[in-house]
Amino acid sequence: MSTALNLNQRVAIVTGAARGIGYAIAERLLKEGAAVCLWDIDETALNEAKATLGHGDRVALAQVDVTDSASVEAAVEKTLHSLGKIDLLINNAGIAGNNAKLWEMTPSDWKRVIDINLTGPFLTCRAVVPHLLKNGYGRIVNIASIAGKEGNPNASHYSASKAGVIALTKSLGKELATSNILVNCITPAVIETDILQQCTPEHVQYMLSKIPMNRFGQKHEAAALVAWLCSEDCSFTTGAVFDLSGGRATY
Repeated sequence: MSTALNLNQRVAIVTGAARGIGYAIAERLLKEGAAVCLWDIDETALNEAKATLGHGDRVALAQVDVTDSASVEAAVEKTLHSLGKIDLLINNAGIAGNNAKLWEMTPSDWKRVIDINLTGPFLTCRAVVPHLLKNGYGRIVNIASIAGKEGNPNASHYSASKAGVIALTKSLGKELATSNILVNCITPAVIETDILQQCTPEHVQYMLSKIPMNRFGQKHEAAALVAWLCSEDCSFTTGAVFDLSGGRATY
């Protein structure tokens, strides 16, 4: 059961939309009436997602590397060409990276996670915000993590990147506070997706043990919160952090 939100005539970009949370978010936004441009680096998975989602010309695709500014800017232009405007940006693309103690982590492992998880949202916001300002309306939702608040052991790169997303959200929210463009983020505990396959079984069990509800979150639960943050019902909240943690969050 879900509460209807009116996103008719809204156009959304969802990064990392070919699978997992991003796909679930796109599915929910389409259900609420929005048109969605799916952004992902995996072109094959993008085509499969579009075929599964349906909704005809309300779904557009852009193959994009969110760590590359030229690729991001080209994807913005493709979105505008396909769907006419941009109202909503959901920065979901991210990776967990490997599990290792900080001093055993290679600089390349560190850099890859930071580039995708933190520099990616910077580049997408940088490219999209001018269009939101031109329209005089917008909603940006960043997918952070409870790890960005607490710092998970053996995941310093991931934890640091998500802490950065939280701070980016707060800074940009203040910069746009009088522009009718709201910027918020969610901090999920573990959501049950394929990203768990990147983690060791021990790390997965560690994360589960921290959740008082004793279960992982579901993709549709994350999508429901994101959809509300994209709606006009969310009107006096910006630069905020919304926990989706099954009781794990303590602040």
